[in-house]
Amino acid sequence: METILITGANGQLGNALRLVLACNSSFKVLFTDVEELDICNQSAVCSYFERNKIDYIINCAAYTAVDRAEEDVALAYVLNQDAVKNLAQAAKASDARLIHISTDYVFDGKSYKPYVETDAVCPVSVYGKTKVAGEIALSMLLPEYIIIRTSWLYSEFGNNFVKTMFRLGREKESLNVVFDQVGTPTYAVDLAETIRVIIIQAAAGNFCPGIYHYSNEGVCSWYDFACKIMQLTDSSCRVFPIEGKEYPTPATRPHYSVFNKEKIKQAYNLEIPHWEESLRKCIGQLLLSVKD
Repeated sequence: METILITGANGQLGNALRLVLACNSSFKVLFTDVEELDICNQSAVCSYFERNKIDYIINCAAYTAVDRAEEDVALAYVLNQDAVKNLAQAAKASDARLIHISTDYVFDGKSYKPYVETDAVCPVSVYGKTKVAGEIALSMLLPEYIIIRTSWLYSEFGNNFVKTMFRLGREKESLNVVFDQVGTPTYAVDLAETIRVIIIQAAAGNFCPGIYHYSNEGVCSWYDFACKIMQLTDSSCRVFPIEGKEYPTPATRPHYSVFNKEKIKQAYNLEIPHWEESLRKCIGQLLLSVKD
């Protein structure tokens, strides 16, 4: 039985992977977060791999506090670059394959058409720069890797835009949300299912290393996203569109974060749900939790 190591298992994607891998008896899955494995500590990583035979690593761990990273630069690099390097070195030594999660923030958002994997990276925030550094470190150390760039990740777990809007929609009469930042939401459970498919196909001999883009289908602004959340939750909260300059943040956000996903769809024969369809599923889970 092959073994999957999941880092950052208490985050959104890590919890989503718990869901989709729960009924899979084909693999042994090790769910770890910093308490079980500090991936920033090279000796701890080496020791862990000496004790456990790992076949696949899914690295969900990252420094994702985008605005805080503008001040907390050193720690952001430790988590998003150095920790990736530690995992890549351990994977190389143990013949393991690594699936690493990256972000739309590697681009500057000035494009006018969906980003493909070969487009030049050009990060405009510390967070984006650290994620690019992690991608480079991984690609230089390990041939058997997959990088999945994703955008606007949300789920019923942890803190995210959907849960924040869900809460504010019950507390506020109105909200202002930016309309000039466009992208595609990604339901963490859908991404987790895609990773499950990749690993199953890899075990059967179809492992295609490289960089991939993944989000749900469709395009929207944060304003559109918020409006749909209010509609699906039957909230009376009114949402008003504002420009990004009216809501300044320490880190610059990409204005355009739409991905072309043909590469991953072709490589792994995927059908990707539309963002509205997946949002309905997530909202359904959130409504159930409120009733409980």
